[in-house]
Amino acid sequence: MQKKTDKLIDKFVKKNYNNELEKILEKKYYQENVKSLLLSILYKIDIAYKDYEKIKQDVETKEEFIEKIIENVRKNCDEIKIVNLNSKESKMLGKNTFLVEKEKKRIICYPIERKLLYCISKISKNDKIVKDEYYLFNKTISDLLNIGNNIDKVESMRDFNGYSWTTLSREIESISHNLIYQNLRIIVGNIFLNNWIENKEFIIDYMELLENKLEENYEKEVSKELLENIKILSILLSIEFDKKFREDLKKEKNKIDSNLEEIIDNKVFVQKISKKKRELSKEIKQIDETVNNKELLQEEYIKRNENLLLEEKIFSIRILSKLMNEERLIKIAELEELNNILNPQKFVDYKKELEEKSNYLKLVKIEDLSREIKKYVIKIQKDFLKCFKMNVMKVQNKQEITKIIYMYRYYNLLPFDEGKCIFEVKELKNQLEEVEKLIIKKANDLKFVEIISKNEELNYKLLKNIFKVRVINLESIYIKIINEGDKYYLQLFDDEIFENKIEIENTENLNKKNLEIKLNKKIKIFN
Repeated sequence: MQKKTDKLIDKFVKKNYNNELEKILEKKYYQENVKSLLLSILYKIDIAYKDYEKIKQDVETKEEFIEKIIENVRKNCDEIKIVNLNSKESKMLGKNTFLVEKEKKRIICYPIERKLLYCISKISKNDKIVKDEYYLFNKTISDLLNIGNNIDKVESMRDFNGYSWTTLSREIESISHNLIYQNLRIIVGNIFLNNWIENKEFIIDYMELLENKLEENYEKEVSKELLENIKILSILLSIEFDKKFREDLKKEKNKIDSNLEEIIDNKVFVQKISKKKRELSKEIKQIDETVNNKELLQEEYIKRNENLLLEEKIFSIRILSKLMNEERLIKIAELEELNNILNPQKFVDYKKELEEKSNYLKLVKIEDLSREIKKYVIKIQKDFLKCFKMNVMKVQNKQEITKIIYMYRYYNLLPFDEGKCIFEVKELKNQLEEVEKLIIKKANDLKFVEIISKNEELNYKLLKNIFKVRVINLESIYIKIINEGDKYYLQLFDDEIFENKIEIENTENLNKKNLEIKLNKKIKIFN
């Protein structure tokens, strides 16, 4: 069996990516198990990608997807080390399944294909993809998108095998990160998110672009609420996953709260700022005098080096001079900031900024993080469904309604937590039903979906099941309605293959109504 698999992999590689990959592998000092794992990853993506593309609709082409993997290996993976469980080498991983060291361009990983692919995606990214001017969010939104994208990149191999689609929530690194990333992918597009994440410069403000894109396509109030909820959730997730970040935020909160207390007494606050200004001016003057005096500069050089470790020592007076000039510029910037604060209008802005920061930092004191995260995930889903509903209303033809049906079905089956999918979340029942009814009505109006019953409510009960099946090609679905005693069931077929049998709810009086349902006859759903 192994030999047969190897032959298939060889055939795949020779046919498509042999030259590119082999040229790269020749220059890398990878062990054979690493090469085999990389080839296996590409092979599995190749056979699964067609179904993955069909299910999600808005994705890169297979060629683009694989080319990026190969390019990331070439540029960012100087060393890939595969370690076995319980080996001496595995101790460096601790409780983790992999280690990514970006500065060394090194990956250490257990021999798990999806984990290695996750690492390759992770090592290729900038840690910060949001400008520093966005307080807290420069880290938390960056983390949210980067982690979500890493999870997204392994999905084609993780959930698809060439003939079926199965999502195992326990294999998703973070269900919440994945869900929010897929929310954004669906409403702002895969290209937009990929461009943002792959952007290596900060010339473009993607946070501002995101806000504008949402407001252009959806109602302003809904867009604003969605973005604010995503920002808050990003902080909560960073607090949950990053202990150091949480501790840093606690210190930051104490500092900001202290500054807010000082502002209450304007006279004391002005005195403190004025004192700090005098100190900075004195320090700037001392730097100027030292840098322009050889004897003073020599004394400073000796003084600083006395208290430094060997690896930290300043190795020349020229370097010290450059260092002191950099310190001077920082102090001048601090002085300018203090001058701005004393300006009446700037003071109001400064106070407002502190209050806004303090409000976000209150999140660090939340004790039940899991409950709070769930609360905001649900809020975001409600906002997302409002946006999705607007997209449904814009549909004008069969091609557009087909895409909407597939994308909504994909969303409906996304894991909400380890125990249930989106369609099973009670808090979202009404919103989901609204969207489903609108999709079915649109599909009926466009004569794309067969009207099973003239009773609108029963028609919805029957057709809503298409959003819960994992048949790859929805256009191949047939249904049959059967009667067993006082109960009615809907049977789903993928072409001629039986897939599901589902009880139709609340049909006690079905026989008494003239609903013109064709019993025991296979009906093709999509026209």
